[in-house]
Amino acid sequence: MIGVFDSGLGGLTVLRALIARFPETSFAYLGDHAHVPYGNRPSEEIVDLTRLAVEHLFRRGSRLVVLGCNTATAVAARRLQRNWLPETHWKAEGHNVVGIVAPTVEAATQTPWAVTTPQYPQKFLTDRIAVFGTTRTIASNVYAEEIRKRCPKVTVVQQISSELAGAIEQGRDEAELERLVETAIAGAMAQSDGEAPHRAILGCTHFPLVEHLFRRHLPPATRILSQPEIVADSLEDYLSRHPHYAGAAGAEPRLVLLTTGNPDEASARARVFAGEGLVFHRLEA
Repeated sequence: MIGVFDSGLGGLTVLRALIARFPETSFAYLGDHAHVPYGNRPSEEIVDLTRLAVEHLFRRGSRLVVLGCNTATAVAARRLQRNWLPETHWKAEGHNVVGIVAPTVEAATQTPWAVTTPQYPQKFLTDRIAVFGTTRTIASNVYAEEIRKRCPKVTVVQQISSELAGAIEQGRDEAELERLVETAIAGAMAQSDGEAPHRAILGCTHFPLVEHLFRRHLPPATRILSQPEIVADSLEDYLSRHPHYAGAAGAEPRLVLLTTGNPDEASARARVFAGEGLVFHRLEA
């Protein structure tokens, strides 16, 4: 079983892509709805909450946990991978945790995550990359820093679009969502003196639901990097090298949806992300 964690519901867009890509694999999704949003919480608290969620998923049979949340990944992933996990019995027993920033940066720079110094031809790349995300993700500066490590001549424009994430989750009408997308794109373009980006990173797992609106208002030549498919591509490669994380071959696939909050509320709000039929259960400690 593979676990997917998000502070709320945006990670369902990642989960949906993973289920489509790996139909024979079981998944467990945990949304920390009791503590959402993470954006206004101190970094140490985000690390602690993310660690607790990962441990919950490990205990429920997930050997690999995907952090399907940009804030949790930006703030906590490195700390968990380098400091916490190696000191626990989980690592010794073959468990691991991965985030969604690394595959997104790899796609944006066409450079493997392990390569942290400029290589030919990326070190000569002078493209513009726009990153659209929530306040905490943009404030972490993780995308700009990691892109520039690999492509130092690239111009990275970061645009905070927090109101858009909330509007998507609330199921606002398309006209309102389109206005917010237009505002975000205009803000990014203004930072580049009206120059369009060559690539646009939708750095919030809510945003794939309005990718068509970004496509409508960005120039046709701008390539949109949407995280669900990027993460699915990356996980496919990862599982080809570490197939034991996918679970036992031939086992009947199942889906478990867990929340730290109210299951009925989580199930109702999940309709925006994945339609009818998703039923959340309360996480029992």
